[in-house]
Amino acid sequence: MEHGDVSSTNADWMSQLPEELWGTPLWDLAIPGSHDSMSYCLDTHSPVLGSESFMLQFLDRLAPCIVRPCVYRWATTQAWCIPDQLDAGIRFFDLRIAHKNIKNTHNTQDLLKTHNTDDTLYFAHAIYTLQTVKEALSTMAVWLKQHQKEVVILSCSHFYLLTDSEHQALVCYITQLFKDKLCPPQETPYLSQCWDLGQQVIISYDNETILHQHKELWPKIPYWYADSADPKEVISYLEERQKAQGRAAHFFTSGLNLTEDTAVVVCNPCLTMRKLTMKSFSLLLDWVEKQTPGPDQTAVNIICGDFVGLNHFASVVIGLNKKLLKTESHR
Repeated sequence: MEHGDVSSTNADWMSQLPEELWGTPLWDLAIPGSHDSMSYCLDTHSPVLGSESFMLQFLDRLAPCIVRPCVYRWATTQAWCIPDQLDAGIRFFDLRIAHKNIKNTHNTQDLLKTHNTDDTLYFAHAIYTLQTVKEALSTMAVWLKQHQKEVVILSCSHFYLLTDSEHQALVCYITQLFKDKLCPPQETPYLSQCWDLGQQVIISYDNETILHQHKELWPKIPYWYADSADPKEVISYLEERQKAQGRAAHFFTSGLNLTEDTAVVVCNPCLTMRKLTMKSFSLLLDWVEKQTPGPDQTAVNIICGDFVGLNHFASVVIGLNKKLLKTESHR
């Protein structure tokens, strides 16, 4: 894990937006997000998740000392911790939550010493993270207290092996942690309203049963991504979705993240997701700069990327909101 450069920060960019945008629905603003936000702290001793392919699980059991470092290189999509991502301007977090039986993992005694035995919820991207869900969310809560005009969107999805009771316990923890800071889906969120009500957190929860039981949770936020390692294909896919389908009525995400396949990994033994991403970011950022937020069918809303702190990604996305001022002046 690396630490961000706090000398160049977007920590309070929402509060610094022009007053003309304070009444704009948040789904009409350009909001930077991080894909697989917690992958900066993946556990190299973790077994491959059962949700991965049978072949990968088989190879992991056969040669974990070879497979796990390889999985780590490709599954790591972020370099900065949550506070540094927040300081950089990231406001959408892709949180993929998994149950972890710590009694059956490497270094069990160390884990039992550092975590409560009921802390079974971690994040995951092919392998588990070192940080628990409670630790990450509590870190966010501390940061939000220090930046009371910033609003974050937490997308909880890709649940792995969570029981009903764990779902309920997680939602209970979230509601107790954030309390009145939660913005309910019954309202159209915009900055001035959130500030007046002290609301800073939007929780998207990808589980229909839980959604029906907890009215403070938002439904799944659509995430467009190309499932390709080629940045040109990523751009082409997003543009085709814009033209053919148009933006969602509320929040939606355009993913700039690249996706490796077996051929890419096998044919490029020295390549990593970080190297692949950094080689592609110039092209991807050029595309971002041409986008416009707002209610139009071809507009963007949340834009997610990998290794968001290692370039000017967040600043470029935030800068798109200036285009809304030109739109407002022509109305």
